[in-house]
Amino acid sequence: MLNRDQEALAAPLLTRREDLLARLQAPGQWDLVVVGGGATGLGVALQAAREGLTVALLEANDLAQGTSSRSTKLVHGGVRYLAQGHWPLVREALHERRGLLDRAPHLAQPLAFVMPTYRWGEQAFYGAGLKLYEWLAASASLGKTRFLGRQATQASIAGVRTQGLRGGVQYWDGQFDDARLAVALARTAAREGACVINHVTVKSLIYEEGRVVGVRAQDAEQGAEFELRASCVVNATGVWVDGLRLADGRQRGQALPDLVSPSQGVHLVVDASFWPGDKALLVPKTADGRVLFAVPWLGKVLLGTTDTARADAPREPRPAHEEVDLILKEASRYLRKAPVRQDVLSAWAGLRPLVKAEATLSPPSGATQNISREHHVEVSASGLVTVTGGKWTTYHAMAEDVLRQARKQAGLKMPMRAMAEAYRLVGAPSPGSPAAGLTLPAGAHLYGSEQDWVKALPGGDTELTPGLTEGMVRFAARHEYARTVEDVLARRSRCLFLDAALAKALAPRVAEILAEELGIDPGLANFEALADDYARCP
Repeated sequence: MLNRDQEALAAPLLTRREDLLARLQAPGQWDLVVVGGGATGLGVALQAAREGLTVALLEANDLAQGTSSRSTKLVHGGVRYLAQGHWPLVREALHERRGLLDRAPHLAQPLAFVMPTYRWGEQAFYGAGLKLYEWLAASASLGKTRFLGRQATQASIAGVRTQGLRGGVQYWDGQFDDARLAVALARTAAREGACVINHVTVKSLIYEEGRVVGVRAQDAEQGAEFELRASCVVNATGVWVDGLRLADGRQRGQALPDLVSPSQGVHLVVDASFWPGDKALLVPKTADGRVLFAVPWLGKVLLGTTDTARADAPREPRPAHEEVDLILKEASRYLRKAPVRQDVLSAWAGLRPLVKAEATLSPPSGATQNISREHHVEVSASGLVTVTGGKWTTYHAMAEDVLRQARKQAGLKMPMRAMAEAYRLVGAPSPGSPAAGLTLPAGAHLYGSEQDWVKALPGGDTELTPGLTEGMVRFAARHEYARTVEDVLARRSRCLFLDAALAKALAPRVAEILAEELGIDPGLANFEALADDYARCP
């Protein structure tokens, strides 16, 4: 294990696909095979590798391509849970929040939120709750909660509607770049010895004497199929966990109920002029009962989110007309300059893997642990470990819960390394080093301690657009598992999520660079169609 100084100086690991595939196809058995490369699966892989286990992680598409790249970009304890009385859950999440910010200060940082008040009594009521929120954080607090008068509120959030404004409350939470943090988790897991690969699909589970002993997988690029043997298989595919889970039930002759009830959250991105400054807006209750945020992020403003139940779980969910209406209507009530559809630079949706209440009350046979109201770990009679629910903030706690169950059912060795020492993710600058704010436009600062490695690559100083260089595209291909134009412009850079029309304009040159680096078709036509969808506001 490298110490912090060595980590800062070490050359970035290469992510050559042929090397990764060769490693996966070599004879032998893994302690753990993780299926799913979102926040949960990556957290499990990293924690397992840190504990000395041999780990392979397989992702069918790209790392964080689903829910984990489509969040509201907030690292939070869950203000809304206070009103429901779930104080232990909030306390746990607030302490996990502090840990996440410490592990990757270039990608996750404190952010001040202001809740404007327009009715008598609102400031005292919500302010008391936010003071409790701060108190529950204790030593993990990110800042003091303050009551603001009318003038102080206007000065703090210049974009707020002033008609009827009485005052406000300022409190602290965190924000992050979710997709880039996922890539940092993957690369840190690899640094610890895990084999992480994307665009590899698990086709089925392997059984011996009724027990899951591995997976059959297929390389999505070349079509080659291979088997991985493992002491334990973890199903961490988020909103899609029922695919493997129900197949496992059928293998045992058992018809299981679905575990997940998908919920769709929509976000709209507009120019920073609609919400100037470096503080976020919180509206505690919208027409559909959700909170509304206006979050300054990477030089733009993120508006959202909705909460709409879905019966299906498409890989590329799209905003519905009425969801866009709701966000724009609520934004017009609080923003001095109200955006309309023509102002939306990118519109996108994500699916939340909400766990059905009846699934936790009446679990299938086998050991089941309902860890909290946020996430759910289930071990089937055949030994398949399934985890779903939860949120980004608590990925580390979820990983520890999963590994406790994995060790129990598979007899895996206990941690061989001391886990007390805090760890930092790949690219994290040295403690105390200044980090540029995530409210600023994207740029080299998002690479933390690896900025010089990026700049040293061909085209390191050649900008495709402000904040994205040719060198960054090459770095994504060589060191960050990127295989397609979408991988680069949606998740290594966040251009698709910030300005879809600009992303489409950049795509041809990005495709040329990827073709040079990887020698494959990087999917330009597919990406251009996707960018058109994101640019179209329903």
